[in-house]
Amino acid sequence: MNKPEETSAEENTRKEKFKAEEAKLLAKEQVRTQAFLAREQEIAKAQKIKETQRAKNLADEEIREQAKEKARKEAYQAREKIIADEQEARRLKNKNNK
Repeated sequence: MNKPEETSAEENTRKEKFKAEEAKLLAKEQVRTQAFLAREQEIAKAQKIKETQRAKNLADEEIREQAKEKARKEAYQAREKIIADEQEARRLKNKNNK
């Protein structure tokens, strides 16, 4: 049978190996966690950039649509003015011919 001193030394050696392995596993887990968090931050940053670009594109599109609508209204008003002027001219011509 082993002597108590040998058993205690073996036990201490096992405990130290276990602690070293545990520390190694903990370090690996910390590295994995940090890498995961870094990837998540990069994804979040990329999403924020995409959202910002989408918002900018939407704002640009709204500005273009407003400009188109303004041009349509101005063209409509110009046509209406031409029609009104022509009608007024015909009215005056008819009035002068009577």
